Amino acid sequence: MGSDVGQKTEQAHWDATWQPSIRMRLPSRLNVDVLNLTRLLRRHVNPGSRYLEVGCAPGKLLAWVAAVLKAETWGIDYSDTGIAHCRALFDALKLNVELRHDDFFDHHLPYGSYDVVSSFGFAEHFDNVALVVQRHLDLVKPGGIALITIPNFGGLYGRLQRWCDPALLALHNLNIMNTHALGLLAYSRDAQSVRAYKSGNVSAWRFTLDRRIPKAVAQAVFLGVNAVGLLQPAIIGFLAPMLVLEVTKKGFP
Repeated sequence: MGSDVGQKTEQAHWDATWQPSIRMRLPSRLNVDVLNLTRLLRRHVNPGSRYLEVGCAPGKLLAWVAAVLKAETWGIDYSDTGIAHCRALFDALKLNVELRHDDFFDHHLPYGSYDVVSSFGFAEHFDNVALVVQRHLDLVKPGGIALITIPNFGGLYGRLQRWCDPALLALHNLNIMNTHALGLLAYSRDAQSVRAYKSGNVSAWRFTLDRRIPKAVAQAVFLGVNAVGLLQPAIIGFLAPMLVLEVTKKGFP
């Protein structure tokens, strides 16, 4: 990846992350993290939309967009293991998804071609996040949207993850983990409108609790919090597990 972006993780980290096998099926919306993201996607992706996910491994959300929202789907990822999982999943589900095993900062995707360019838990792994946002926007067609989510590690979630695993937390750019800082990253000549906000029902899945407490207890906590999140009637700011940046690209004059 380009040296000017300040990469906080290496390819080996992501190859190890995606090493475990995955189930060859669509993600379950009984997982509150999946529910949160699919709700967000439904607001922006329509049948026939040209949709690109950056850092798409292991392919579960991309498969859901292709199968359920009926969008024309593309994905890009530079992890060898992650891309292998994507290909196996799409073959098993018989989905037509265009995959690029490539570096997002030195790719061969067509600029200005997509209605929606998304990433979920990607941008916060760089120091120069403004450049990451601009690279998303470069791929969006006029009038389209860049949809970027990062974990909400600026408050309660950050304190909990620091207790669980400070080394893992250090792989995240914590300077952008509030809506004000996130929104400031997107003000460029290409942006027509910018929204930064907290989103999602409460979730504990992103914490590595099993580094601190027995795995069986951690799993019980995950499932209990997940049940609460599924029943939660409205978003509660300090419990929202993700921050969302929506940037609409200027249309033709």
